[in-house]
Amino acid sequence: MDKLTSMKVFAAVARLGSFTAAAEELGISRAMASKYMNYLENNLDVRLLNRTTRQLSLTEVGSTYQERINNILAEIEETEQAITQLQTEPRGTLKIMAPPSFGSFHLARILGRYKERYPRVVIEMILTDRAPDLFEEGLDLAIWIGELEDSDLIARKLATSRSVVCGSPEYFVRNGIPQTPADLEQYNCLTFSTRTPFSDWKFMINGKLTTLHPTGTFRSNSADPLRIAAINNCGLVQLPSYIVGLDIQSGRLQPVLKKYEPEPLVINAVYIHRRHLSTKARTFVDFISEQFQPVPYWEKWIDEN
Repeated sequence: MDKLTSMKVFAAVARLGSFTAAAEELGISRAMASKYMNYLENNLDVRLLNRTTRQLSLTEVGSTYQERINNILAEIEETEQAITQLQTEPRGTLKIMAPPSFGSFHLARILGRYKERYPRVVIEMILTDRAPDLFEEGLDLAIWIGELEDSDLIARKLATSRSVVCGSPEYFVRNGIPQTPADLEQYNCLTFSTRTPFSDWKFMINGKLTTLHPTGTFRSNSADPLRIAAINNCGLVQLPSYIVGLDIQSGRLQPVLKKYEPEPLVINAVYIHRRHLSTKARTFVDFISEQFQPVPYWEKWIDEN
């Protein structure tokens, strides 16, 4: 039997002076209360209660035990209340990892609104394009774009992002506009120097996903230099719409080859445990999902162009 429950039964019997009243308070039968009491006395090998047909009274040992366990049970109740509060009121440090462009352009943009709702959460954001190791790095969650290789992680879809080929209007005035992906051989294409979900240029050609490896005179391990280079007439880029959406809306970049766009990339929140996801992590995932639904605002930026 459960020793903690036995202690609670004894405390209730000692306080109320009745097995019947104690059982009613604890939501168990009188017979079960008696069993818990017998278990506790047998386990301690002492008599805690003097029982007669008319009344119950504490033995000397029982009085001492009552005083001690009342303090213990009070501490346990306070601890349980504190844990419950932690689970209902988000607080503490929330450690997340995200791709640099997504973290800078979008997560940082909405953090102020999240903090208005949950002021006791401290957010630590790590920006990197490498795959996250949530356990080793002590992460609460990560934002991952594209296919999820680690099948042990739980993924929750937050939004999608199109892969957009674009360049500056001035660049197209000088060089013309490509009509098919095959035309890219004639253009200076700005590409990633390291492996990312965006390293390969993907297109839907005749209903099939096709991967191309265009070349050019500028490469970078980060999306932002490629984007800025394209704005400044250096060539073409293929980047997610969440990176170039605002530039397209403003007219700094112009999308091309729209009819060849592949299926949108999926933006996921990934974490280790669904059941034991902390309240601070759950509220953050719910919040950012809310910000990007039903259509992400970066897609609206492009559609407004």
